Amino acid sequence: MATPVAEHVSRVEAAITNGLAARSPIAASWARSAQLHHLDPSSNPNEGRITAHELALARERLGPLLPMAAPHLDRLFQMVGGLGACIVLADAQGVAVDRRGAPSNDRAFEESGLWTGTVWSEADVGTNGIGTCLAEGRAVTIHRDQHFLARNIDLSCSSAPVHGPDGALAAVIDVSTARADLGDAVAGLIGNTVAEVARKVETDLFHQHFPRARVVVVPGLDRGQGALLAVDVDDLVIGATRAARQHLGLSGDLAAAPKLLADLLGLEGHDSLERAEQAVLTRALVRSSGNVSAAARALGLSRATLHRKLDRS
Repeated sequence: MATPVAEHVSRVEAAITNGLAARSPIAASWARSAQLHHLDPSSNPNEGRITAHELALARERLGPLLPMAAPHLDRLFQMVGGLGACIVLADAQGVAVDRRGAPSNDRAFEESGLWTGTVWSEADVGTNGIGTCLAEGRAVTIHRDQHFLARNIDLSCSSAPVHGPDGALAAVIDVSTARADLGDAVAGLIGNTVAEVARKVETDLFHQHFPRARVVVVPGLDRGQGALLAVDVDDLVIGATRAARQHLGLSGDLAAAPKLLADLLGLEGHDSLERAEQAVLTRALVRSSGNVSAAARALGLSRATLHRKLDRS
């Protein structure tokens, strides 16, 4: 009778040999693991764990992301901790830099490698939540025997990417559990929750990075996708989240090469000097609650001059 390890190895090899990679994202990841990274699904490679000094440097490189994510990870653990799950925050290299877990489960998770300092890239351990999320740049759920290494088939892992204010992939949030009674439906719900938390972290990072900008939600998209634009006082877009960049076809450093908000969103432009002056006058009147004298003082004009400009507009 074949062992679970032998059955898993046969299943992985058959999927790769039969060309399922073209039709299945999981099989495609298995193919990368075997053919690109030269991993063996039956192997038990030495656990890749970086030193304490290297871990400290990895945490430092994340900058504000780590403290920004902390309260979100705490709330996420309150929601899923009862399922025997642990939460891992990994950097863009797949290194687990922070985690949440119940002390009663710590030993089991540490033995599984779900511990700070452990490397979970696809190149190191094949198909898994963190590594495959990084490889494909999207939220994934790798449920039990969808893992490449047979040693990981007791785990169910849901991961979602966190992109920085520049749109680059900066980290991954992962929820993993070894509960055998966790069904596909529950795993899917966990995956949706992890993706939502990742978007909240992205949004907080974006607001922090552009504290003086007006943040605009890109219309026509689900607000949960986090498609945001940072707009300066001249209505120039100086920043965009990953979702906004994808939807609007934006790339590069927008602070160095900004775009007109009206052009990006297909809005009517008011580029004449006369219309620009009218907009300034209108804003001054609104701020002064319609008091012409106060608006004139704010603009550095005499009351008579402001009246003439208003009559002309």
